[in-house]
Amino acid sequence: MHILVLGAGVIGITSAWYLRQAGHTVIVVDRQPQAAMETSFANGGQISVSHAGPWASPQAPAIGLRTLFEKNAPIRFSPTVNHRQWRWMSAFLRECTPGRTRRNTRSLAALAVSSHAELQSLRRQLALEYDQAACGILHLFTERKELDRAQARAHWLAPFGIRLDACTPEQCAAIEPALANSRRPLIGGLYAPNDEVGDAHRFTQALARACVDAGVQFHYETTADALDLHEGAVRGVAVRDARGVRGLLRADQVVCSLGTHSRMLVEQHGPRPALYPIKGYSLTLPAGAGAPRVSLTDEENRIVLSRLGDRLRVAGMAELGGMTVTVEADRVDLLKRLVREWLPDIGDFDQAEAWSGLRPCTPGNVPLIGPSRLRGLWYNTGHGSLGWTLACGSARLLSELMAGRDAAIDFPALTGRRH
Repeated sequence: MHILVLGAGVIGITSAWYLRQAGHTVIVVDRQPQAAMETSFANGGQISVSHAGPWASPQAPAIGLRTLFEKNAPIRFSPTVNHRQWRWMSAFLRECTPGRTRRNTRSLAALAVSSHAELQSLRRQLALEYDQAACGILHLFTERKELDRAQARAHWLAPFGIRLDACTPEQCAAIEPALANSRRPLIGGLYAPNDEVGDAHRFTQALARACVDAGVQFHYETTADALDLHEGAVRGVAVRDARGVRGLLRADQVVCSLGTHSRMLVEQHGPRPALYPIKGYSLTLPAGAGAPRVSLTDEENRIVLSRLGDRLRVAGMAELGGMTVTVEADRVDLLKRLVREWLPDIGDFDQAEAWSGLRPCTPGNVPLIGPSRLRGLWYNTGHGSLGWTLACGSARLLSELMAGRDAAIDFPALTGRRH
């Protein structure tokens, strides 16, 4: 088949690679001048198989209400008059029941384990280098109830082969000595020794080059304005280049991997994919002598730290309230303060490069993978904060579904829709 992939982030590029390896003719379209320049540019860097769980949980509504009135809360909800926000929030609340939380956790765990194996295989096959390290991830806790909930999640994940070792504060400091001077009241942790870190931007750009070598065509600085429909089926995309010149790209099938922009493209033709942007921030700074070697996750504040070669990536925050990627100074200051409480000797924040991006989230945090309600249009989008973790497995799953095969993993792919 002739397949058009919309989006050159980590999801779009992995999709292009697996589809090309399946023998299809593949073209990638992206509005940026090169791959991985938006959500995949400076994320937290974790391949966090051990954190394959949804944000929608029985505790989430109470957390949201509590932080609604806290100016400096890491999680921030800014109400708007946009009906899409309220429709998404209603769906999110429906996903917060214990049963749906367990179901979504199982789905994400199956995909995460598969994706990790695919990433390791792809790395060996192509000799990819992207500041990767098999250092594990240490999840840190200062509240007993949060640790208890995480241990319950670890119990759900264990049948998938996901290892999480309970640690005392002393054991946490032994695993990561940089915690020795922490000012936070650490009560324990969970260590995932098989998790990894890596620079998603570098990985995606390296894989994009491999795609070119494999015969994938790229149209950068090209915006997808609308789908081209013929007798109810998608047969291409109307595009516009950087000079404003318009054209039409034809294809047998179209894959939408545009992240938060997927909804805006598709809904003008009827379907309304349940996607909404959750804004996050990151800081990238030189890794000083006090920087950790093991990747760290502050579960309660949703902050992660990953060492990427000679750099340290700090990422976090969750803001629901619009499409802006403006870097707000007060949010950056909050991120710095929270990190310094854990690691007073972390390094020189004066050299930090700040960035913000939009995570494309579904209400249950389970991505949309499979055929849309429009014939000829497929989704691979909506991965939220787990895009880097789930990318390779999602692309493999998409390739299998487009070939008409059953999913090799237990995942709620959109197989009941027309294609």
